[in-house]
Amino acid sequence: MDDPTGRDRVSSSGGAEEQSARRPGLQQREKWANKREFLLSMAGEIIGLGNVWRFPYLCYKNGGGVFFIPYFVFLFFCGIPVFFLETALGQYTSEGGVTAWRKICPMFEGIGIASQVIVLYLNVYYIVVLAWALFYLFSSFRSPLPWSTCSNTWNTESCHNQSSAHGNWTFVKNISVQYEYSDFNNVSFLKTPEEEFWNNRVLGRTADLAQPLGSVRWDLALCLLLAWVICYFCIWKGVKTTGKVVYFTATFPYLMLIILFIRGLSLPGAWEGIKYYLLPDISKVTSPEVWRDAGTQVFFSYAVCQGVLTALGSYNRYNNNCFKDCLALCLLNSGTSIFAGFAVFSVLGFMANELHISMEHIVQSGPGLAFIAYPKALALLPWAPLWSVLFFLMVVFLGLDSQFVCVESLATALTDMFPRVLRRAGRRELLTLVIAVVCFLLGLPLVSEGGVHLFQLIDTYGPSGTSLLFIACFETISIAWIYGADRFYDNIEDMIGYRPPRVVKYCWLLVTPLICASTLIYDMAVSPPMGKSASPWGTVLAGLLMLTPILCIPIFILVKLLKGSGGMTVPSADLRQRWPQKPRLTLCSRVVSRGQRVAGGGAGEEKLPMQAQGPGGAQ
Repeated sequence: MDDPTGRDRVSSSGGAEEQSARRPGLQQREKWANKREFLLSMAGEIIGLGNVWRFPYLCYKNGGGVFFIPYFVFLFFCGIPVFFLETALGQYTSEGGVTAWRKICPMFEGIGIASQVIVLYLNVYYIVVLAWALFYLFSSFRSPLPWSTCSNTWNTESCHNQSSAHGNWTFVKNISVQYEYSDFNNVSFLKTPEEEFWNNRVLGRTADLAQPLGSVRWDLALCLLLAWVICYFCIWKGVKTTGKVVYFTATFPYLMLIILFIRGLSLPGAWEGIKYYLLPDISKVTSPEVWRDAGTQVFFSYAVCQGVLTALGSYNRYNNNCFKDCLALCLLNSGTSIFAGFAVFSVLGFMANELHISMEHIVQSGPGLAFIAYPKALALLPWAPLWSVLFFLMVVFLGLDSQFVCVESLATALTDMFPRVLRRAGRRELLTLVIAVVCFLLGLPLVSEGGVHLFQLIDTYGPSGTSLLFIACFETISIAWIYGADRFYDNIEDMIGYRPPRVVKYCWLLVTPLICASTLIYDMAVSPPMGKSASPWGTVLAGLLMLTPILCIPIFILVKLLKGSGGMTVPSADLRQRWPQKPRLTLCSRVVSRGQRVAGGGAGEEKLPMQAQGPGGAQ
């Protein structure tokens, strides 16, 4: 919703940015060229591999269609409110994931630092999945597919495919292909060729967590390098290139998903697979584990508490209707997850039908689904290499836009923290290159012979549900209770022209922090101790990965208290406060926090006409 004159109603965050742009040599902060670029970038970030390989499995595991009940409860009362909060915060402040919190409430700058630690984890390990996908993509141009036979150099005497088993595949019931620690030491006499290709050819993984990482697998390292090169050139010029690249990377996976969906439905046994996907099991709706899985899936899938949404929102025009955008994106994300389940389970149902085994011996989560079970199903199709190429192209592009948007988020946060140094000609390209090189080097241990163990540690304890839930609690509390939910509503109304539904305010105040805190406490109470089946070094690393982002928040609060500096909860004077005299927070028509006029006045505040000094009554 741009201004008809072609200009914003106000500057993106007030006079500070304009003054910064006037300094010699400093470049003005970029904006999206149009709304489509913002929407596609957001869609590319939140719609990723988890929609394809995690959500369908969780539905099957947690009662089929019954899983939708806790999923949509978490979506409407936690996911959407936090998603909108972070996006609106970025648009209002025109700042990245760290400086947005510094300006809105200096005491909680640690929230921004914690989210960037999570983003750093993602930048290092998430792209390894793209390296695996590229490896499979290049291998898909061979016929027969290399993972479909036992006649390769990496196969062992334990390998048995369909022909060697004389059509009897009941032995696979005894083979574990789940991607869990407990399976690393599991020894089965018979192995599928898909499992041996994954373990022996792609990963070359060691069997013991206590063993060293071993040597780097250079063919996989080259795939990782290629992934980083592609990622770098997608974002090296900032949102100028990001906004153009997402036209393809965010839409192409949908084309592939539709093709696989249509092909899957045409296969024998497809409807049996879909039945396993959706068949409701009412008894599981009362299980706390089901609700925990639903909550963590919503937080992972919607990329909240990572600073990415704030960074992308910060490139919006001030009066963009971010509330309507957020609702549309959230519905698109959940709709994609549900639709992907049909595409995945129809093909898995076909595989179960062909091999005469039950679905429970096929369905699995994580890399096991994308790199063992699904490739096995594709190998059974006519023209198997073609379908394999299409599938792994989809996996690459699903992961690619999520990856480069995470890198963009980190670069945005650093640029906004050090604008005098980094907001100069050529500095952005150099910063992005440094991030890519450092993250590539940090990712090399993950493509070593024992790197899969390290990958699993980071995946489990880095961007963990515990860290995300902890950050979400502080985000909602700081905005709703410290900064003031009504004042933030005033800011949103100033941007989009109306106030969001009142239910969002009460989610920020009460519902979201209570649900997140309850889930967090339950998760910590029932989850096994860190490193229960891992090595000592794994236990130490797991603790560091989980505690590092969590400790950022209390440490920054303590530092502010020790400094004794005033204004720890006073927002920056650069921020536009159109109605500073109004209460910051009201509950049941009672004022909880009175208005707070920032010293010097918010940007643009004194120039407003008297009739613009606010509507009557707080919400």
